Amino acid sequence: MKKDVRPIVIVKKIKKAGHGHHGGSWKVAYADFVTAMMAFFMVMWLVGLDDSTRRHIEQYFSHPVGFQQGSGSGDSPISAGASPAAAGDARFAFISRVQERRKMDEVAENIQDQFREMGEGLEALRVEVVVGDDGLRIELLESGGGETYFTRGSAAAQPAAIEAISMIGRELSALNNPIIIEGHTDAVPYARSANYTNWELSADRANVARRTLQAAGIEPLRVREVRALGASRPRNQDDPAAAENRRISIILPFATQTPAVDPTVAPGTPNLPADGATGPVSGPVS
Repeated sequence: MKKDVRPIVIVKKIKKAGHGHHGGSWKVAYADFVTAMMAFFMVMWLVGLDDSTRRHIEQYFSHPVGFQQGSGSGDSPISAGASPAAAGDARFAFISRVQERRKMDEVAENIQDQFREMGEGLEALRVEVVVGDDGLRIELLESGGGETYFTRGSAAAQPAAIEAISMIGRELSALNNPIIIEGHTDAVPYARSANYTNWELSADRANVARRTLQAAGIEPLRVREVRALGASRPRNQDDPAAAENRRISIILPFATQTPAVDPTVAPGTPNLPADGATGPVSGPVS
């Protein structure tokens, strides 16, 4: 009897490809999508910037190593011995300076608008508000009869001066910059027998402005200096006795600026503490 001969069956298993969501191809597509969205938002951010900021960014990407404010070229920080970290800090400080200047511009415009909107009594006040390379500078200048802000030869403030300085203080509360106050007089001297001179007068007027700013909400610690300059820096050098030489200057330096020497101070400038004490003041006697 014959044995059953069973055929040999070879089974080949064909492994089918898994579903698409189990592979990694979707990750590539998602990464492309995220990159495109990031580029889109970057473009939208750049479109929203002002012309000055866009120009500086363009200059930086044109020459990132030697980038300097106001130009697209300059000495390389590497050749000057600066580390890449230091160069990055400088670029960050510059961007901060641009933002800070923009805020100062807004406050300066608000102050000018406030003066224009004030009543008739303050429309005649002479004020200059300028944002320069050193920061925000506000100057309250006497004009006409010369008693708009202070009584002639006295530190007694006129009501219009108190109102104007208080308004300035409220607007400056939007900033965090330190404040420097300068008092200036004309060159008309007191009598030789008087113990009171233009140096003391400028100090007293500057401290009146300081106290008024603080009453308007300025933190006392923000006032870093109160300077008594007397007649040493006439605004009108052709006429040292001109009314415009009698003025109060309120200066807000840039917070991102840390020079070794304060550029707003001339060598030999007499300074006074902010506590209201006059103290001895160096300089020529009026």
